Amino acid sequence: MNYWLVKSEPDSFSIEDLQARPNQTEMWDGVRNYQARNNLKSMKQGDQVFFYHSSCKVPAIVGIAEVITEHYLDPTASDPEHSGFDPKHSEEKPKWYVVDLKFKQRFPMPITLSWIKQQDALKDISLISKGSRLSVMPIDADHWHYIMTRV
Repeated sequence: MNYWLVKSEPDSFSIEDLQARPNQTEMWDGVRNYQARNNLKSMKQGDQVFFYHSSCKVPAIVGIAEVITEHYLDPTASDPEHSGFDPKHSEEKPKWYVVDLKFKQRFPMPITLSWIKQQDALKDISLISKGSRLSVMPIDADHWHYIMTRV
C-alpha cells in the first residue's frame, strides 16, 4: 500500500463535500501539473490519502480518503464548457487523468501545517519541501504513521 496527500481549497471542494457525495465518492479531477498527474497515475486501489485543505485560514490535513478506482482519462479535459478543458487532450493522445476517492475519516482535530513544520520527524515531508506546491504528492510510510499517532 502507498500513501498520498491531495490538496483542495475548502471553498472549492472540502472533506465535508466528499463525505456528502453519493457513496462518499468523487472523481479527483482538474489536475493540470505533469508531476501531480504522474502521481495520480501511480495511485493504486486501496492506497490511503490524506485530504489537505489548502489556501485557507488554517491549512491542515483534515481527514483520509481511499483510492477506489485507479487512473482513467479526465473527462473534464475534453469538455469545452469546463474550466479544466485542454484542447490537446484526447483519447488518442491523453494528457490528463483522474482517480476516484472515497471518504474514509474526518479528523476530530485538523493536523495543521504549523504543527507539521514543528515536528523533527516530518522535517523532510514533501508537503513542506521548498518549491513543493503539488496538489497530489506521495507521503512516506513513516511520515504517514507519525501523523496518524496525532489523530
